[in-house]
Parts: sequence; structure tokens; C-alpha cells
Amino acid sequence: MILSISGVVLFGVIGFIFFRKDGLKPSHACVSVLFGFYLASTAIAPSIRAGGESLASLLGGMRF
Repeated sequence: MILSISGVVLFGVIGFIFFRKDGLKPSHACVSVLFGFYLASTAIAPSIRAGGESLASLLGGMRF
């Protein structure tokens, strides 16, 4: 649950930065949001979630 909340915050910040820099227009933002909602309701959503969790655990386990 924490991963999805932090992911939402991260994508929100990135979207806000793109919006402020005119790289993301409001119409593009709406399309991106709708695509995310439609993608979340497909059969591939569990695979995307598992891939995100795997990537997060990989990045979390790195030692510098």
C-alpha cells in the first residue's frame, strides 16, 4: 500500500512539473489519467503491479 501511495505522489509531482513547464498540456493530462484508469481495470494490471513491486524491492536492496 505504501508503494502505491508513494507512486501516486511521485507521478503527481512529475505531472505537476511537466504541467508547469508547458510540456504537459491539460488535454494530455486528462488522456493520461483516463489511460491509467482503463489500464488499471484490464487483466494486465496485476502484472504491472507485480513489476512495480519487483522494481521497488530491487531499488530498495541496492547498496552504494
